[in-house]
Amino acid sequence: MHYLVGTDSVHTMAAACDYLDDRATAEDTVTVIAAAPADDPPARRDGQEALNVAPVRLATVGEVETALRSGPPAETLREAAAEHEVDEIVVGAHSGDPEATRELGSTARRLLAAASRPVVVVPIPDLSG
Repeated sequence: MHYLVGTDSVHTMAAACDYLDDRATAEDTVTVIAAAPADDPPARRDGQEALNVAPVRLATVGEVETALRSGPPAETLREAAAEHEVDEIVVGAHSGDPEATRELGSTARRLLAAASRPVVVVPIPDLSG
């Protein structure tokens, strides 16, 4: 199985890893993409931090690939899904930013609306309290 994880923060990455803990095996591949605008250093830093977490949390998975890309997240993830011929896309329900709304985020909504493969939307833990 080949999973694609879209992330924007360590919180989103942790939620995706929690989901994959019981699913991904030593025979699987997980590709993790953080999409952030080239002109947004804080977003790129957050994305890179999330990518750094992936190999550690997914140490039992056969292969873990990571990449920081520029571009709109939903479009970037759709392109990566096609490029890597993934079986499933895993994204957070909303931004991993603790200040984010708890509603379904725009990236998840866009991926679900145009999905050509299964999309799993994982809840992001409430860190406010």
